[in-house]
Amino acid sequence: MIKKYVLIFFISLFSIIASIGLNDFTIGKRKNKTTNSSSSTNVYAANDYEHLKVNDKADIKSKMTIEGKALSHLFRRSSSSGTCAFISNAANVVAVDESGLNKGYAMHSDQACTYDSWCPYACKPGMLMAQYDSSVTSYQGYPSSMRGGIYCDSNGEIQLKNSGKGYCYEGKGTLSVDNQLSSNVAFCQTVLPGNEEMLIPTNVDSGSTQVLAVPGTEYWAETAAHYYVNPPGVSTTDGCVWGSTSHPWGNWSPYVAGANMDASGNTFAKIGWNPVYFEDSSPFKNTKPSFGLKITCSDGDCEGLPCIIDPASNDINEVTGPDGTESNFCVVTAKNKNKAVI
Repeated sequence: MIKKYVLIFFISLFSIIASIGLNDFTIGKRKNKTTNSSSSTNVYAANDYEHLKVNDKADIKSKMTIEGKALSHLFRRSSSSGTCAFISNAANVVAVDESGLNKGYAMHSDQACTYDSWCPYACKPGMLMAQYDSSVTSYQGYPSSMRGGIYCDSNGEIQLKNSGKGYCYEGKGTLSVDNQLSSNVAFCQTVLPGNEEMLIPTNVDSGSTQVLAVPGTEYWAETAAHYYVNPPGVSTTDGCVWGSTSHPWGNWSPYVAGANMDASGNTFAKIGWNPVYFEDSSPFKNTKPSFGLKITCSDGDCEGLPCIIDPASNDINEVTGPDGTESNFCVVTAKNKNKAVI
C-alpha cells in the first residue's frame, strides 16, 4: 500500500514538471508566474507539486524495411499467444529486464506486451524513443500518457505509428554527466510516454563523461526527461527498477535530475532532492547522502548558477542556488544551445 501511494505521488510530481517545462517550474519556485500565450494562460504557485495494423500481404511485407532491416524479421509474432515479441534487432534499442514478462520492453517486469497495447522501450544513452502517439500534443495524464513505444495490434503485429522515424533518435546533446566519484553512478530515466517508472538506464563510469537524453519541443507532448540519481556503486540493474526501503536507490534515491530544450535553444537542467526520500515511511529521511551534485556550464552562457547540492555544507532537502540557500531544487538555463554538465 505504501508503494502504491508513493508511486501515485511521484508520478504526479514528475508529470507536473514534464507538462509545464522545467523553465516555468523554476520560475514558479520563487514567485507566482502568469504565462500568456496565444493558446492558454497558466499560473504556477511557489513549489506547486500539484499542479501499427500492417496489411496482411506477405509479398509487400517482405520488401518493406525499417532502418535497413526487413519487416519480416523485425515484426515476428511471439510464440506465446497474445503478446508481441521484443524488438531485439531494432537499431539503438536497449532491453530492460528480459527475465520478466516485459521481455525487454520498458515496462514493469510483471507486464507483458499484449495485443492491442502500446509497449515502450529504452534507447541507448543520449537517445530518445521515436515511437509514440503523436496525436497527443499536451500532457493529460492517464490514459494518453501510456501511449508510447511500438503498437502491438490485435493480430500480434508490431506497428510503428510515427512512420519513417525509426526507433530511437539523438537528443539535443546539451547536458552530460561528469562522474568525479570513485565508483559508477546510475542515472535512471523515467518512461514517458509510458508508466513513468525509472527503467531507462544510463551508466556513468568513474572518471568518465556521458551525455544524457535531452528532448526538444519535437518530443512527445513537449515533455522533459527526468532521471533518478543513484548513489555511487549501484548498478543500473539494481538502480533502474522500482525498489524498496531496504536500500536508498531506485525510487528511493536521494536525488533527481531533469532536462529539456525550448524552441529558442535554451536547455533547462535541473537537480533536486527526491521528495520520496523524505516520506514518513522512508528510513533515509534523516540521513545525508555520501555524494553531491552540481551543475556547471561548459560554454559559459548560463543563468541560474550556482546550482549545487553538497551534503558537506547543505542540510537535507536543501540546495545552494543564485540567491543562496534554497529548498528542494535548482535549475540552470544554458542559452543558445550551449551545454551544461552535472
